[in-house]
Amino acid sequence: MVTITGNYQGDLHCTAVHGPSGQVLATDAPRDNQGRGEAFSPTDLLATAFATCIATTMAIVARRHGVELAGLRYEVTKEMSADSPRRVSRLTARLWMPPAARGLPEGLMENTARACPVHHSLAPAVDKKIELIWD
Repeated sequence: MVTITGNYQGDLHCTAVHGPSGQVLATDAPRDNQGRGEAFSPTDLLATAFATCIATTMAIVARRHGVELAGLRYEVTKEMSADSPRRVSRLTARLWMPPAARGLPEGLMENTARACPVHHSLAPAVDKKIELIWD
């Protein structure tokens, strides 16, 4: 179990502290929702969690096969709904696989990407796209 604590700072800014490490992050509402966009928004963190969970889960599985995925790059795009309630409607993750990943069994990374905990935790209504790009 992990505990995260935080405070609302005012003016749509929050801070969060990761209990085990003490690392602090800040959030701000996005410009299109009354904020200044000076930090990650809560939904930006959701998109970040999606991409980093995919990358981390793939790295764990690759490690089991004796392959290090150092050099893997990712990009995630978040799209918000046009209707109410305001919500994330689509996440698109693109991951550029390092050359070492070619030594892994075919389809392993694709299946692993779709099996990450964040992918499984998101509502089915969120359209989740994952594209692996092989160098």
